[in-house]
Amino acid sequence: MRIVLASASPSRKAILTNAGVEPLVDPANIDEDAIFDAMTGQKESAIVEKLAGAKAAAVADKYPNDVVIGCDSMLFIDGTLMGKPHTIEATIDRWKAQRGRRGELITGHCVITPQGRFIGTARTSVWFADASDADVEAYARTGEPLECAGAFTLEAIGGWFIDRIEGDPSSVVGLSLPLVRRALYVLGYNVHELWGPTVS
Repeated sequence: MRIVLASASPSRKAILTNAGVEPLVDPANIDEDAIFDAMTGQKESAIVEKLAGAKAAAVADKYPNDVVIGCDSMLFIDGTLMGKPHTIEATIDRWKAQRGRRGELITGHCVITPQGRFIGTARTSVWFADASDADVEAYARTGEPLECAGAFTLEAIGGWFIDRIEGDPSSVVGLSLPLVRRALYVLGYNVHELWGPTVS
């Protein structure tokens, strides 16, 4: 039995690898914008869960005997969900709006196994530094935050500009190990069953 990660995110893969699992990576090909638009007005947790579920479901049929994980992260601030900024200009605008403030990083998780399906969210508060204009623009131009939910990372260059978090650090990186552990328990698995041979 393997863990199949329905995501191309190197950060999510790194979380699993560092936790003793070598996942099979099979990124889901879904229309995230269409799903998001169709759920306008829904609760923020329902939206990220729907996106995570769509990603897991898109590849699950290929792996009927394995554990498939789909994830989606968005930043919730001022009552609005923020996804990936995609451009340098949008990243700069986002950071100028969110610096010195608190947001909530919400990551939806869908775990599909032969025993069933689990879906849930992890929510972590993030306090953004009051970064200077020059640092905001330099950070955006690194390219790092362009494809990151909320236009930031915790584990790389963006760590300079995060004052603190309250909650699960791994969920901010993109995949909550505590939530996946709970999902595995609900579905009848122990975490150690998924560790690779290099874990003693």
